[in-house]
Amino acid sequence: MTVLHADTAPAAGLTSDQVAAARARGETNTVRSAASRRYLSILRANLFTLFNNFLYVIGLSLLAMGRTKDAVVSVGLGVLNSLIGSIQEIRAKQKLDRLKLLHRAPCRVVRDGIEQEVAPEELVRGDLLRVAAGDQIAVDGPVTAGDRLEVDESSLTGETDPVLKGTGDRLHSGTVVLGGSAYQTAEVVGAGSNVGALAATAKSWQPEPTPMQWRIDAIVRLIMLTVALMSAAVLANAALKGLALVEVVQTAAVLSGLVPYGLFFLITISYAVGAAAIARQGALIQQVSAVEALCGVDVLCTDKTGTLTTGRMRLERVEPLDGHDPATVRGLLGTVAESMTTRSHTVVALTEALPGSQPPLHEEVPFSPERRWSAAGGPDGGFVLGAVEALADAFPAGANMRMYAILDDLTRQGLRVLLFAATVDPDAGFRDSAGTPALPALTPLALVALRDELRDGVTDTLAGLRTEGVDIKVISGDDPRTVAALARLIGLGGGEPVTGPELEAMTPAAFDDAVARGTVFGRVAPRTKERMLGALRRQGRYTAMIGDGVNDIPSLKKAHVGVALGSGNSVACDIADVVLLDDSFHALAPAQRQGRRIVTGIATSMYLYLARVSTSILVIIGVAILGLGFPYEPAQVALVLFTVGLPTMLLTAWAKPEPPNADLIGSLARFVVPAAIVTALFGVAVYAVLYEFVLGLPGKHVPDHLVGRFEEFTGLLSTNATFTEQAATVVAQTGLTVFTSFTAFLLILFLKPPARLFASWTPVRHDKRPAILVGALIAVFCAILATPVLSDYFGLFPDVAAFGVAGLALPPWFLLLSAVWRHDLLRRMIGFNRPAERG
Repeated sequence: MTVLHADTAPAAGLTSDQVAAARARGETNTVRSAASRRYLSILRANLFTLFNNFLYVIGLSLLAMGRTKDAVVSVGLGVLNSLIGSIQEIRAKQKLDRLKLLHRAPCRVVRDGIEQEVAPEELVRGDLLRVAAGDQIAVDGPVTAGDRLEVDESSLTGETDPVLKGTGDRLHSGTVVLGGSAYQTAEVVGAGSNVGALAATAKSWQPEPTPMQWRIDAIVRLIMLTVALMSAAVLANAALKGLALVEVVQTAAVLSGLVPYGLFFLITISYAVGAAAIARQGALIQQVSAVEALCGVDVLCTDKTGTLTTGRMRLERVEPLDGHDPATVRGLLGTVAESMTTRSHTVVALTEALPGSQPPLHEEVPFSPERRWSAAGGPDGGFVLGAVEALADAFPAGANMRMYAILDDLTRQGLRVLLFAATVDPDAGFRDSAGTPALPALTPLALVALRDELRDGVTDTLAGLRTEGVDIKVISGDDPRTVAALARLIGLGGGEPVTGPELEAMTPAAFDDAVARGTVFGRVAPRTKERMLGALRRQGRYTAMIGDGVNDIPSLKKAHVGVALGSGNSVACDIADVVLLDDSFHALAPAQRQGRRIVTGIATSMYLYLARVSTSILVIIGVAILGLGFPYEPAQVALVLFTVGLPTMLLTAWAKPEPPNADLIGSLARFVVPAAIVTALFGVAVYAVLYEFVLGLPGKHVPDHLVGRFEEFTGLLSTNATFTEQAATVVAQTGLTVFTSFTAFLLILFLKPPARLFASWTPVRHDKRPAILVGALIAVFCAILATPVLSDYFGLFPDVAAFGVAGLALPPWFLLLSAVWRHDLLRRMIGFNRPAERG
């Protein structure tokens, strides 16, 4: 805490009473990004979905009737799925909040004549702040007193050149002071400030479903519509036949179980595991679906300043002119840079690369974008550093034509070239009689070439993405020539850059065409950048945007996948799907590979889940047509978790990265439709044979050692009771469940064939793990059948006839389904075009 004297500050700042009054009026700098969700909203969004609400109603109904086991089976997996998704999003939020605290610096404010440090959100309207080099501006307001400031406004405009700010000039929140020290009055705070307004715009932002989510959502909605129609039919049948309410609710629980919430569970688990793996590579996944979304990106748009580059410069080369000694020139340049009090990126790069002393300055002119030069005068004379064209008028006519040839060569290499010159008269000053900065006659000493420092992994990562078929577009507010030079440096090329004003002057059709064809864009305003993302989306491209600043927020929202740098603007980080924690591009390639691996695994899972669900629907319809009761119990439907859910989780974990399948829906149809129809035909036959077989034995009685277990299933049979319709249903359900479970295991071998025998759908795979998995699943399932506690839980009655009929149906099922796929019988019957590739 520092006491300020009258000659060090323009005023004593606000008093404690004035600060308290401002807080009471709500004039504080508190801004909460709407994109940063609260814990309660995360839980609400995950737990109370339309499907979950449907499950809750069924679960509560079953609990009210004392059917606790059925209620747990019906609701448990859906709730577990939602909790896992919530935990992943909460962990991402906590990590991002910790990252913000790490990067948040306190503000120096003058109150009651004392300078003190407070958190940015504790500022109030009217506060007097002291800002200096390295500070991020926290509020909007004018410079009140002090030195002139050099301010980096690239986060707003994309321009790398610092802007000079003097007394009366306005400072914008989110910008950074590069040099100087001054006082600022907090005029606009909170939601009204530049950063606050951008945070408010994030309120309209909502994450979009990914392509895989969209496909799954469409399929699930179709299944839910089918289930709703079947449920209506069940209710109508119950009303006509007078079925007990518990039977109706149990039937509804079975039908709700047809919705593949196990697939939702698998996707959530896969996303969470993928997000954890990607986090270890340095990328924070905020929206778990971004794990999958990354792999579908086919065009990546990126900002330049602060994104591809670190914002720092690196000295590349010093080219002496007119025969000047290289060592002497480098020493002078280092000394001049060391003596300058304004620490711009250029000055920092020179002082880091060149040794030099720090002599006292007689005069200094800081850099300004308008002049495009800076100067320093000391004991050794006056020296100037600036753009060649800005200094050209200070040279004798026709001086040093060789300089322009070297300049052209260096510029073509993507370097930023400045001219280092000395005054002809060592005593000459750098201001005219009115005190305005002006150049005296100069002598060129050397061309100084600097290069923007690229972020770690930029070149290799972008090259790798291009080989994967991803188009790269650099969109910046910086000078088009600078952007084009950087693009060449990272291997993009791309021809002539297109400027923002040129785009804005085009017709909508020409605008879309220029955006589609171009690679390098400069002088692009934030609104135009957002339009460009919209144009790409209209053309069917799946877009990603990488940015770090305030000016990138609209385009981050517009892209399918927003990627922000961890050190960037806090609002940009809030709305991004992915945050690069260490600002390293190295995390992008592993993230995309992880996404492709997960998508490949989920696609495989969809084949198995949809085949099982479609089979169950067809079986229910077939049995209903035959009038043979209802073919499933709620616990038997839960076996899907074992017969499909567990193997698909392992298959997803074993999957290898593959390009997204553009014809996934068609491929699913070609696999699922034959599998469901053939399996349902044999399944209904198994059920009907067993049902009629049991009913055909009216004179026989339940063996004494099975009577107790039969009562557990039917709740209707007493000792030595004859077989009834309920008993026939139990045996038929057992045979059907055994048959469909074994067919589910064998479908895995069709999808991942270990030998030619199973290669009717796709070629033989060398990975033998799926075959081992199938063997293990069959062994475990047989153990379930042989263990009374487990078989009772799943409603499976150990009847030899049920096992025998199911076993006899498997060989013809296998042969017929193999023939359908191998000879494309479905296509021949209904006229599908044969696909170029299958699987």
